Amino acid sequence: MGFADVASFARDRFVPVSLGIATVLLSLLGAAAAHAFSLDDVTARARALADRAYQAPVSNLPPAFSKMQFADYLRIQPRRDQFEWHDRDTPFRLAFYHQGMHFSTPVGINEVVDGQVHEIRYDPAKFDFGGMSFDADTTRNLGYAGFRVLYPINRDGVHDEIMSMLGASYFRVIGKGQVYGLSARGLALDTAWKDGMAEEFPRFREFWIERPKPQDRFLVIYALMDSPRATGAYRFVLRPGEDAVLDVESRVFLRGQINKLGVAPLTSMFLYGPNQGVRGNNFRPALHDSNGLAIHTGSGEWLWRPLNNPASLSVSSFQVTDPKGFGLLQRGHEFSRYEDLADRYDLRPSAWIEPRGNWGPGRVELVEIPTADETNDNIVAFWTPDVLPPKGQPMRHDYRIHWTMNEPALIEKDVGWVKQTLRTDGEIRQANLIRHLDGSTALIVDFEGPVLARLSPDAAVGAEVSVGENAELIENVLQRNPAIQGWRLTLRVKVKDPKVPVEMRAALVEGKRALTETWSYQLPAR
Repeated sequence: MGFADVASFARDRFVPVSLGIATVLLSLLGAAAAHAFSLDDVTARARALADRAYQAPVSNLPPAFSKMQFADYLRIQPRRDQFEWHDRDTPFRLAFYHQGMHFSTPVGINEVVDGQVHEIRYDPAKFDFGGMSFDADTTRNLGYAGFRVLYPINRDGVHDEIMSMLGASYFRVIGKGQVYGLSARGLALDTAWKDGMAEEFPRFREFWIERPKPQDRFLVIYALMDSPRATGAYRFVLRPGEDAVLDVESRVFLRGQINKLGVAPLTSMFLYGPNQGVRGNNFRPALHDSNGLAIHTGSGEWLWRPLNNPASLSVSSFQVTDPKGFGLLQRGHEFSRYEDLADRYDLRPSAWIEPRGNWGPGRVELVEIPTADETNDNIVAFWTPDVLPPKGQPMRHDYRIHWTMNEPALIEKDVGWVKQTLRTDGEIRQANLIRHLDGSTALIVDFEGPVLARLSPDAAVGAEVSVGENAELIENVLQRNPAIQGWRLTLRVKVKDPKVPVEMRAALVEGKRALTETWSYQLPAR
């Protein structure tokens, strides 16, 4: 019996409350006030879920919503005058996603006020259904599929969407002047484990969102994750700004056998770029949300892996103990790189994972999946530990995600980076100065950065290059590139078996001093 129940009992029966009882009641009240909702509460729920058999969510959608097309689903929009907290003294607003299509099961959403939890109940009045015709009774037992966070990031008084949580454990975040691109996830299970084996997609089944105080410029969100083989508790702290920052604390419990577990997974799209060539007669020079995987290893090495849209599934692993950072980046935000006014790929941010604490031995894995168009997210990157804990023992991974378009700021000041990778048919210049294609493949890699710009014109810069056994390196030319105050490396290789990929690595050095990150490229199989 709580304080309110005891007090009600006393009032109803006109029982005088003695000094001793009053002392007990005050202590109960103090204990209740002292307990604030926290990650520990969600962790306890996740632990309890892991001890029980998994129960798959059941769809509650009527046909009018389950059979709608994507264009119809987009017509259902939240009403701005019904945003959560629109009448509160806070710059944050919440808006909700309606159920529909494959978003077929409701997600619990709660508000935490002064440590106390209150359910945010579904209300169809919060939505503009865009002229859809349906029986109002069909929405009676529906719910929310997810939520959005809004904040005046670009202009004072104008609430723009800065975060979206919708579907499985996916979420996206943007900063000032950015548009949505790649996504993050809570967890990845058995991604590209074996051909024909389905990946498991854990889902956030319930959220708790702290109502921000008037002075708060951050938002705290808790999430409970569930899936057949894992459960998890998450705490997110969102900090809007020029670059958005999201702090993540995760506590994951294993329910069953996991073959490959992905921590801090990122999901993106790469259709083509100058390192792979334009497809067909397309005016866009590049079409992607990200164009490379960057890794800062525990030993201090920086790696850059340009992305590919392969002909068949490709999985690349980079052994990394205690990673200092990794991410899928969109390097190069000049509009001329994309020439797309409709989708503005030039404004799509990179996502950089910065681990907190030591994660131990493991590897960063890159999965590249063939795709014929830009509607499919075909790129996945995550860190996977070498050893998984026993059942009942939580895995703790804390990290910060930077959503940024200032990619050079992520790299240490004394390290140069790859500006671009260009791929073309290899050629030689004949005696008559006419270029002749000789059946080789050429890769042009431009390196830039302050450390290179400061070098004197006669600096003894060299290139350390390695090429896998399936190719012969027939040209290796390094020259200064004054247009970018950097250096251009031209490599020409002859592939022995085009059905087998070729691994290549290159970095610039001055004597024994490394000047740049390592360009780690895979020439995909054809």
